[in-house]
Parts: sequence; C-alpha cells; structure tokens
Amino acid sequence: MPLSRSKRWESPHEYKGAQPLVKVFLSQSAYCRIALHSVSELDDEVGGALVGLWCIDRDTDEQFVVVQHMLPARHTRQGSVYLTFTQDTILDFHDELEKNHSGKKIVGWYHTHPRMGIFLSHYDTWLHKNFFPASWQVALVVEPHTSVAGFFVRRDDGALDPTRYFGFYELNGNLGRTMMDWHNLQDAEKENER
Repeated sequence: MPLSRSKRWESPHEYKGAQPLVKVFLSQSAYCRIALHSVSELDDEVGGALVGLWCIDRDTDEQFVVVQHMLPARHTRQGSVYLTFTQDTILDFHDELEKNHSGKKIVGWYHTHPRMGIFLSHYDTWLHKNFFPASWQVALVVEPHTSVAGFFVRRDDGALDPTRYFGFYELNGNLGRTMMDWHNLQDAEKENER
C-alpha cells in the first residue's frame, strides 16, 4: 500500500462508524483529468470509468484500489439530473481498456451532480450495483459548481450507503505539491495536529 507516497484527504463522514472495504488511492494525473472533465459540462451530468489496480496489502491483508486513469463515457444519455451509460458506453470502456491500459481494471466510475450535492441517487445505486458489482469497485461523485466530491465505497458487510462518502489518498501528494481542490475534504495531517 503506497501510504508513504500519499497525502490523506478525509471526509466529514469518516468518523461516524462507517468503515470502507477498500482504501482509494487517486493519482494526481487521474485527479486532474477527472476535474477537467467534470467542468466540461456544467449544466448536464458527465462521467466515466476509473481505471487502475485492485490490490491486497501483503502485510495487513487490506484491500485498496489505485486510480491511475479515467475514461470519459462517450455514448451516454444525459441531462441535468441523470447520466445513463448505454451498452455502447460499456463496450467502449472495455475496448479502451484492452487497447490502451493492458493489465489494468475498471476499479469504479465517476459522474457529476451539477448543483445537487454529493450523494448517490436510487438510479446511481442501481447502476453501481449492476455495472460495477465487485465489492472493491468504487463510485466518485463530483459537484463541479462548488468543487466538492467524495468516493462511495462498500463497507466490509457489502452495504453501500448512498449518503456517506469517503475521502482518499492523493498519490504523490506527500511531495508538498497537492493538486486537490475539493473543498469538502480535509487534510488528515492538519486535522491530526489540532
């Protein structure tokens, strides 16, 4: 687990009893691509796949995912309050994965909620359960107008709370240069200093 190369960003929901099944490590380059795609359409939802690695730490047996890249969803139906991945979207994700990301997995998905906040709707929860069914696959929701975001991760009992999001580890964020600009997440080191 690349803890020594990461900066931890915490959600306000992290200390309310919910423990995620997997830790999420987000590379700075993937973060930048997601942030740029999120503001590309401010009236309608956009989204895509999160690509990287699913791993188990040898020392602790803890699961974690490393998000290294993103694939924007190109074949969607979208509006101000919905995003639908079509069958062509899923096929495109797998074609791109095979052609350009050999050895990587789809570790989850992301989408925006313009002017709506950070949560998973009933449809989002259904989509996550049916298109991203592995216990270690995650969902990221970004609200581009207020620059807030959070990861939805299944708990160790398999449940997914659509109202509680988690933070993440910014991979290479420990070098003193963070890329993160989501205002609802707190720097774990600064929180621990208080």
